[in-house]
Amino acid sequence: MSAEWSWVYEGYDPAEERLREALCTLGNGYFATRGASPESVADDHHYPGTYAAGCYDRLPSVVAGHQVENEDLVNLPNWLPLRFRIRDAVGGASDWWSPDQPGLLRYRQSLDLKGGSLTRDLLWEDTAGRRLRVRQQRLVHMGDSHLAALRTTFTAEDWSGELEIEAELDATVTNSGVARYRELEGRHLTSLEAGEAGGDVVWVRCRTRNSCITVAQAARLWCSAGEGLVQPGPKSDGRARQRLRLPLRSGVSVHVDKTVAMFMSGDRGISEPLGAATEAVGRAAGFPELLVSHRRAWRHLWQRAHLDVPGTTGRILRLHLFHILQTLSPHTAGLDVGVPARGLHGEAYRGHVFWDELFVLPYFDLHFPEVSKALLNYRHRRLPAARRNASEAGHTGAMFPWQSGSDGREETQTLHLNPRSHRWLPDRSRLQHHVGSAIAYNVWRYTETTGDREFLHTNGAEMLLEIARFWSGLAEYDPEYERYRIRGVMGPDEYHEAYPGSDRPGIDDNAYTNVTASWVLTRALELVDELPQPRRDHLFADLALTAEELERWEDVSRRLRVPFHRGVIDQFDGYHALAELDWERYRTRYGEVRRLDRLLEAEGDDVNRYRVSKQADALMLGYLFSPAELAAVFHRLGYRLDDETWDRTVDFYLPRTSHGSTLSGLVHGWLLSRERRPDAWRYMQEALVGDVADVQGGTTPEGIHLGAMGGTLDLVQRGLAGLEVRDNTLHVDPAPVPELCTYGFSVRFREHWGVNVQIRGDNLKVGLPLSERSPLRFSVRGRAVTVLPGESRTITLGSSAGS
Repeated sequence: MSAEWSWVYEGYDPAEERLREALCTLGNGYFATRGASPESVADDHHYPGTYAAGCYDRLPSVVAGHQVENEDLVNLPNWLPLRFRIRDAVGGASDWWSPDQPGLLRYRQSLDLKGGSLTRDLLWEDTAGRRLRVRQQRLVHMGDSHLAALRTTFTAEDWSGELEIEAELDATVTNSGVARYRELEGRHLTSLEAGEAGGDVVWVRCRTRNSCITVAQAARLWCSAGEGLVQPGPKSDGRARQRLRLPLRSGVSVHVDKTVAMFMSGDRGISEPLGAATEAVGRAAGFPELLVSHRRAWRHLWQRAHLDVPGTTGRILRLHLFHILQTLSPHTAGLDVGVPARGLHGEAYRGHVFWDELFVLPYFDLHFPEVSKALLNYRHRRLPAARRNASEAGHTGAMFPWQSGSDGREETQTLHLNPRSHRWLPDRSRLQHHVGSAIAYNVWRYTETTGDREFLHTNGAEMLLEIARFWSGLAEYDPEYERYRIRGVMGPDEYHEAYPGSDRPGIDDNAYTNVTASWVLTRALELVDELPQPRRDHLFADLALTAEELERWEDVSRRLRVPFHRGVIDQFDGYHALAELDWERYRTRYGEVRRLDRLLEAEGDDVNRYRVSKQADALMLGYLFSPAELAAVFHRLGYRLDDETWDRTVDFYLPRTSHGSTLSGLVHGWLLSRERRPDAWRYMQEALVGDVADVQGGTTPEGIHLGAMGGTLDLVQRGLAGLEVRDNTLHVDPAPVPELCTYGFSVRFREHWGVNVQIRGDNLKVGLPLSERSPLRFSVRGRAVTVLPGESRTITLGSSAGS
């Protein structure tokens, strides 16, 4: 395994275990399991966790004297447990081994990104001086989404004797992986059962308490030593155990394989979960064969997601892509799931779906469009809930929730815990209605990229028009400004949830919200004009659209207010009037100031008082839209946005942003790279190492940041390469930074499955494999270029020469 395709941890460090567990998670889009050791139980240093896409459960809790409900991504039965101990000559045995015991001489974990497996090597010496080498290989099968397997190889060094093995399926687990949630109810599994299905197969079955999802796991244990006899272990509700006494001879390696199958009610093509699990594990191939077919499935994924970036940057990007594909694989296309902000890697954010698809789908549009479409259909299935959300709040159209889970209701809590002050505080983040614009943006970009007009004219149209209707209804005309205003919202910043000293939640005329709302209304009007007449008539009847309503959309799209102050886009109305923060004081005192809201609240202060931002807000507009597109939106609104105004806006917000989100460095790096600014790489680096270095301080162990990982891939693909689809044409306009001016990737564009792009300094090379059936026509900085199947073209950037 080459260094470019591996992620290795040498030595054992309990304080780092939870971070390693998150980054060594294995999954296949259907379920994922954290990289915990099979001997570990949940404690301060270890947290085994298995999560299935879309498996949520809702439970009530009492917080600060109030009853609240939370829907969580459920921690499912732990299939990993396999522990061992050495038996002595008189029949006694040592304690079950764990990595926290004395005598650990070597310890190494290696994540194989190319083949999708995790290997652990250790050497242990017991108190009697007996040394035992152990190698474990683990996989969550990418070909068969219901299978996982663990091979453990034991080798005695200079001694012979007997090893005792105990394997287990444990359904007694709870959701307790996030410390600040532990006051909340976390016992989601009930009706725990355990049993046997033949001599070498055991099973557990349970169901979620409120959502009533039945989950079944079956495990088969096998050993390569003929004398080893698998026997059932002690009976226990919710735990199925198997025991094995394994004769070891010095220098002879013995394999113990644990193969597991998991099914849930709602899975397609089964009668019931337990029967499906026991049947699947019974007919599953042996570990070597499973590993071969698993690696073959990964090879096919990497072919579709080819990425060639040198050095450490390339390694990190491959790790990001690995985790993206484990969370959202081609299996996702057959599921009703969204983009969980923290992947299937932990319990932070309770597994909810936010706006992170805004940063993930552009990558999938150009590689796995079937997955993009499935993720958009997750939103469409919850359109009725979004309509109810709007109606219950007194609005029209569709109000999609800031946090979404199983059924589309708003999952954002009304309270959140500040871990610094240990106080429960009001949570107003549900006012981030801009999530609707993100969904509309994803619908439009998916259609532009793939040419899927059928989706745009059906499910996409319903979402886009209902989101436009919501913005039109939310906008209020203000005669003082002779413009429409959107009041009482939150922007992406998240620090500013109210005006200082005001009891009214939200802020007014957030620039990002209003500009994207205008963009949505404009696209909705364009869509209405292009719809075939029968479909147009059908939609007008279904949605009760009228000509008068469309006239209002036109008016609102041209007259929404965007606040400015001294030639700078004001983040929201009144932002410029807030106090300046003494940044130096806080950096001197705390060092780390990413979460200023928590620091200030713990001091009795309020972040709403200051000109600060948690992450890019107004500057997000430059992430979504090219300069020409953004200038056109402002022009429609009656404002002039030239390069000087945008540069002043960027310069104003750069020093006032605390980067309390992993998305912040990504957006700033994107913007500055397109402007050829020398400090772009610093922000890109922060985005790259956000998870691997746990930049946010303890958040990655609770789950990776999927949006930031997807965004870094898109940063190379669209940001640095300047790749976008407009007017049914693939456009390329590279803007390489000096630190990364050599890289390559492949994309799928319409009928072309293998467009290869290579950038080497000032040279752009685009090629098509011979298997393609038609030429590729694209544009490089306005110049039309054609590539034939089996051909590659090299274009010298900035000149007219090509070959």
